[in-house]
Amino acid sequence: MSAARPRVLFVYFTVTQQTLTVIEAMTDTLRTRGCDVQQARIEFTDPRYADRFSRFPFKHPYLLVAGMLLPQLRHATGQIRVPDSVREGDYDLVCIGSPTWWLNPCMPIRSFMQSDLAATVFAGKPFAAIVVCHRYWKNNLATVKALGIKKGGKFVSGIHFIAAGGAIGSMLALMSYFGTGVIKDRYLGVKIPKANLQPSYLGESRAFAHELADSLGCAAQIEGGSA
Repeated sequence: MSAARPRVLFVYFTVTQQTLTVIEAMTDTLRTRGCDVQQARIEFTDPRYADRFSRFPFKHPYLLVAGMLLPQLRHATGQIRVPDSVREGDYDLVCIGSPTWWLNPCMPIRSFMQSDLAATVFAGKPFAAIVVCHRYWKNNLATVKALGIKKGGKFVSGIHFIAAGGAIGSMLALMSYFGTGVIKDRYLGVKIPKANLQPSYLGESRAFAHELADSLGCAAQIEGGSA
């Protein structure tokens, strides 16, 4: 570990900003524990797909989601842009924020995890997986874990966060949000849950961040501040 403050890197992708919401909560906690934290959002630049995600809200949300089915199921990768902070830093812990697309890590995250750059970032480093989904998370988490280990990383822990509502309700809420950019109570005449994570996400995010800080040997936090 670094002689100075432990350095933590979050590499993530997000469309709905839910993954970022989780990472922000973890970042705040890790910083209170004395960590130097960097956030690196991957840009999805592949010309085959980038235009679909370039304007929000989406004009045809169902077509966008359906259009990613086959690429996701065949584990396709695409062109991405990674912030310089990922290349330039020597980090003590790497955290991957991975939204779930069709049961798998989203294409931008898989593209990073399978890149030559990832081999440099993960080599001999502890890493954690943070999965955000609407219902099914296990394959996403298992895949991020396996890809990180393959690149030389040492898996520390993983956590998942699920959207509010059941499988159908949360999907309707997602489609409503994709199409309007507004969180609504009803969609197609049906009452829907809020298009965001379950309220418990905040406490769970902070607790997980404390576990990561403990693994880095950070001083224990005391009431009203840090130790």
